[in-house]
Amino acid sequence: MAIVGIAIGATVLSTAYGAYSSNQAAKDAQGKANNQGAMIAELEANRQDVINPYDGFENVSGLAQDLSGMMSNAYANLGVATQAAEFQAEETDIALANSLDTLRASGASAGGATALAQAAMRSKRGVSATIEKQESNNEKLRAQGEMQLQDKQIQEKQRIQGVQMSEAIRMQGAGAQGEIFEFNAQEQRDNQQLNRLAGLQQGYQAQQFASEAAGAQAIAGGIQSLGNVAMAYGTAAPGTNFNP
Repeated sequence: MAIVGIAIGATVLSTAYGAYSSNQAAKDAQGKANNQGAMIAELEANRQDVINPYDGFENVSGLAQDLSGMMSNAYANLGVATQAAEFQAEETDIALANSLDTLRASGASAGGATALAQAAMRSKRGVSATIEKQESNNEKLRAQGEMQLQDKQIQEKQRIQGVQMSEAIRMQGAGAQGEIFEFNAQEQRDNQQLNRLAGLQQGYQAQQFASEAAGAQAIAGGIQSLGNVAMAYGTAAPGTNFNP
């Protein structure tokens, strides 16, 4: 009978120890799993907000300026070449006076004086026409030069405006791309951290389930061992003495 008691006691003790150890391991794993879950919840609650990288974009069309004020008609104020005509009149008068003086001194006829005056007028008219043509040509050349200068100034201002607008657009685009890069980099880090914590949580949960299963198995094994002892005692021959 003492042997049976020892066997039963050993079985109960072994079963209790196995169940207790498994239960403690399950609790420890559960606590670690819960800790990982809390860390996951905190990380998710503090994740960065979704951004709009183009929210700060500004309209740069204000950099464009109306250059029409620089434009003018360089030919609008072209003057009439009157100096040549005035010079012609003065020279004609002088020629006529000289001719009359010559006629008076020489006693020439009136027809000769008229012919001389006409010759002088024709000569001076040719000189006047040449001077007038040159003055008119000079005015046109000055007007053309002014127009060419205006065109170049306008083109240069347009070029500068184009550079400014292109650079403003480029800088805004670069800023947006930088924000996208930073956001994606942080998202990648957060996701990696979440995946690591989730993996640890799943591992601890697996340990918890395994420990709980081991505890249940220990209890079941202890019950089965007690049953085996009871069967062995029940089938023993009547009168068998288990005492030493």
